[in-house]
Amino acid sequence: MKKMEKMKKMNKTNKTKHHRYKLKGLSCASCAVKIEDELKKEEGVRFAAVNFSSSELIVDADDIERVRATIKEIEPDVEILKDGEDGESELEGSKREILQILGSAILFIFGIIFGEALHPLHPTPAEYAVFLSAYLLAGWKILWKASRNIKKGKIFDENFLLSIATLGAIAIHEMPEAVAVMLFFRIGEFLQDLAVGKSRGSIKALLEIKPSYANLMIDGEVKKVKPEEVQVGNLIVVKPGEKIPLDGVVVSGSSAVDISALTGESTPRSIGKGDEALSGMINLSALLTVKVTKPYSDSAISKILKLVEEAGNRKAKAELLITRFARYYTPAVMVMAIAVAVLPPLMLAEYFSPWIYRALVLLVISCPCALVISIPLSYFASIGKAAKDGILVKGANFIDVLNSAKIVAFDKTGTLTKGDFSVTEIAAKNGFSKEEVLKFAVLAEIHSNHPIARAIVAYAKVVGSESVKSYEEKPGRGVKVEVDGYSIIAGNDAFMHEMEIEHDSCEVEGTVVYVAVNGIFAGYIIVSDQIKEDAKGAVDELKKLGCRVVMVTGDSEEIAQRVASRLEIGEYFAELLPEDKVRVVEKLGRVSKVAFAGDGINECPCHSQSGCRDSYGRAWKPGCDRGG
Repeated sequence: MKKMEKMKKMNKTNKTKHHRYKLKGLSCASCAVKIEDELKKEEGVRFAAVNFSSSELIVDADDIERVRATIKEIEPDVEILKDGEDGESELEGSKREILQILGSAILFIFGIIFGEALHPLHPTPAEYAVFLSAYLLAGWKILWKASRNIKKGKIFDENFLLSIATLGAIAIHEMPEAVAVMLFFRIGEFLQDLAVGKSRGSIKALLEIKPSYANLMIDGEVKKVKPEEVQVGNLIVVKPGEKIPLDGVVVSGSSAVDISALTGESTPRSIGKGDEALSGMINLSALLTVKVTKPYSDSAISKILKLVEEAGNRKAKAELLITRFARYYTPAVMVMAIAVAVLPPLMLAEYFSPWIYRALVLLVISCPCALVISIPLSYFASIGKAAKDGILVKGANFIDVLNSAKIVAFDKTGTLTKGDFSVTEIAAKNGFSKEEVLKFAVLAEIHSNHPIARAIVAYAKVVGSESVKSYEEKPGRGVKVEVDGYSIIAGNDAFMHEMEIEHDSCEVEGTVVYVAVNGIFAGYIIVSDQIKEDAKGAVDELKKLGCRVVMVTGDSEEIAQRVASRLEIGEYFAELLPEDKVRVVEKLGRVSKVAFAGDGINECPCHSQSGCRDSYGRAWKPGCDRGG
């Protein structure tokens, strides 16, 4: 309630201004939660949010320097960077970590081989120097954190536990044990940072879909501006190969657009005058003039980026198991060690020295090395293996969630299917051979940037072309060329009718490119997105595990039905925008925990939530129609 009242007050006064800063050194989710919670308690801070996945701070505060100082007090390793400010690169930090770990490991091995073999009972001063150097290289960070936390009154944590146990080992001349504990823990931390860095790199790559500029038309001239500067009602020009930066309506031109970033739909769509153009679409073939209907903040791509950001901010508040364990285990062990060191001498009237030694032995053997090492290593080994297989896991806690998931929802394009076009069939007619059909199709399509054309050219493995006398491309229909004495037409069914070419129409799974030479129908080529070889096996295995398998896709109802049928998926939702996918997954999540598998930025919001249809514009079924 207090939070809601605070937000209402902020909105009422209209003084809220959020600033974004990159954070360097943010390596654990619990640190992010700790920083966010402490900043919210600071006077003069009206809003604070730490996005661990993007290592970003969003804050509204009177004094940013005070915020910077507060962060340094909470986590000295974390540094807030201003816009344009450079900190130590992740590569440089990793190099330093590797050198420290490697140096400690070399000294440790050297001490074990040459020291223990020569002096197994009483280490020499030289051996002490080697082992202490290895210990400090690996453990200085832990010792420093422990001492810093003690000054703040935060004693019983994993840093204190490791420090007291290893220092106890040194006190009883068990140097190898002290070094081993610190070294293995440091390796575990490094692997954790490595996994987090890979995840952040993946998220950064996904966010590159954001358009960086818009071609604004002012008094007949085109000026390149930021998308945020364009107003509703302005005209923007979108050239072939560019992303549409804002939502609007096409006022002139017609072209094929790639909409896979928004819906996952594999086949390009044709848009023309009067059709809706959404930000994030990629213009493929011709110049478009678009009248802006929504500001950038309300555009389709902006909504996706906002959903991704919100997904990253949905953090689990639970502390790491080892931290919670150390909170209770550490004081218990300390009490037991003190009791062993003090009570027997007092009660039995014995010397203190042997019982102090036994108390130190108790500290050493009580250090939960296996737990400290195995828990982070096992989780981050899982995250690392998943990342290697192209699976982005937001945190170790989500590994546990997978165990209880009973519903698995799949995106289609790029997940169940390969996500790219390939030639699956060539049919020859009227005396032409398949090789001739392919040859003439390549001559026609080699200068086109359309994905279907590129798939045909790639299939033929052609890098050059004949000299073209004339070339005419009809966006969303096909091409007509004159080359090497031939008049070639390649396109969809509608284009063949327009050119008055008699041909055999067909209904197949995929996109059909019809080819005519000198007015004679030569044959057709089928281009389609193929189902992955292991998709059927994965679906069957999930069913055997008792999981309910669902497919959610932005592709058309017809294509979704065909793919679902071939994979024997009994439940699917088609023609969904990213926000529609979120609603579907949320609805499924009310029944049971959901695991969502998808490969594109349009799936990112669904990963955070891990019949219900909202049609994307007009109904569109590719069938034999090339992109239109």
